[in-house]
Amino acid sequence: MKYPTIKQLQYFLALTECEHFGHAAEACYVSQSALSSAIAELEETLGAQLVDRTNRQVTITSIGRRIAVQARLCMQDIDSLVELARGVREPLAGELRLGVIPTIAPFVLPKVLPKLRRSHPKLQLFLTEGQSDTIYRRLMEGELDVILLALPWEMRGVETEDLFLDRFCLAYREGTQRVDPNNYRINRLNSDSILLLEDGHCLRDHALAACKIRNTQKVAPFAASSLLTLVEMVDADLGITFLPEMARGTAILRNTRVRLSDLGEDSYRTIGLAWRKGSRRADEFRMLGEFFKEYR
Repeated sequence: MKYPTIKQLQYFLALTECEHFGHAAEACYVSQSALSSAIAELEETLGAQLVDRTNRQVTITSIGRRIAVQARLCMQDIDSLVELARGVREPLAGELRLGVIPTIAPFVLPKVLPKLRRSHPKLQLFLTEGQSDTIYRRLMEGELDVILLALPWEMRGVETEDLFLDRFCLAYREGTQRVDPNNYRINRLNSDSILLLEDGHCLRDHALAACKIRNTQKVAPFAASSLLTLVEMVDADLGITFLPEMARGTAILRNTRVRLSDLGEDSYRTIGLAWRKGSRRADEFRMLGEFFKEYR
């Protein structure tokens, strides 16, 4: 049986990212004809059409995209094989691709990353920000090594490491008549008083659960597309919301009249790391988790 070569897989993955033969060839430092020939040989070896070619564009076929997912995983296994042959490598060194959700990134990363770079100067950290379902999908497709997100979140085929609790706070505009922050009761809020992020943001789901919001009439029918927009809506006194404790004292609240009030010990989300089950870098990811615990 004939198998694809590593070079063919590398060229094909470059093409799936660039979706242009010329740009992919430049990324691989080869001629366009060499890359095109390698893709054609790969299609012949696999007995499947991976690319639809026209004069103006390149379209990766459905089977081509499925094969690209496996090709990325194959390349990761090859990287692991090389590392194994070279012996035990220094932890938190070399390339590491971290995915993080937008309701964590602006609060935790500015505190942690400078210290991480100083402690591990050989680490090449590549960051991707996205919603939980997006970074989880990219993790399972081999595009990311580990993800930082809020738990619980439904995932399969992963190992997780709980890092710390992030408690929710009541967020309101100073002087608002919508709520008494010193005597907050959700049943005392008027209808449409609670502002939340759009569906798809895990912060919305965690806030609903952790803050025990069962009466959907209290939730406004319109939602914010981002955390910054949500804060601006509260600052305009359009309603109140629930923000994570990690937002306290950060730039997102600076120059606003938004104030935070503690809700209690049982209103929280869990911040954690997740990686593919069986990853040989699991110990390294746990070390990264300890770093987040210490310096967040």
